[in-house]
Amino acid sequence: MNQTALNLVAIGIFTMTLSTLLSPLLHISPAIPAIATFSILGLATLDSFQWQGKFGSIALDFFARFSQEHRDRVLRHEAGHFLTAQQLEIPVVGYTLSAWEAFRQGQAGQGGVQFDTQELEAELKQGKLSAQLVERYCTVWMAGIAAEQITYGNSEGGNDDRQKFRETLTKLGIPVSELPQRERLSILRAKELLKKHELAYEALVEALREKQSIKQCYSAIQNGN
Repeated sequence: MNQTALNLVAIGIFTMTLSTLLSPLLHISPAIPAIATFSILGLATLDSFQWQGKFGSIALDFFARFSQEHRDRVLRHEAGHFLTAQQLEIPVVGYTLSAWEAFRQGQAGQGGVQFDTQELEAELKQGKLSAQLVERYCTVWMAGIAAEQITYGNSEGGNDDRQKFRETLTKLGIPVSELPQRERLSILRAKELLKKHELAYEALVEALREKQSIKQCYSAIQNGN
């Protein structure tokens, strides 16, 4: 069961516990919280196995977006990916800033910046990647985490980025024991790029906030440099 489904299960357990405590005070039938809880647990199971976590992602993202800090974190996280990709000459082909936007576009997960990965996929099929290309993509994948750490001192997002990072390096035969060190180095490289182009980064954050087009976002970066 994926993390989103586990979160829904946790919500279901919390709801049942809270309802059990409050139902006598509010004169609510014990059957009502029980039905609600089992419904949540059923949805979590169905979502995990049938919908690949899409429903849970949308639901959790909906509630999280009531927080201004969460919305700002998402903007800065995705701007980190976008700017780093632009600097490392990896084409950006689209972006979404919520799970609902991602769902509408037929994407899985919470959404984010989409890259042109044809070059990467072509070399992966051949079973080999140049060290330079690996470094570029690893830096871009870790750039969202790096952007959050620069601003907030920690990162809340990036689980999908880490998974993609580790899966790719594992396919290339990199020992699992080396992955944490490579991840830290990629985050460090991303931080250096983001700090070097701080003004362009801030301009990009505002462009994403206004949901400007890819072309306009590229222009914001150029004007900010």
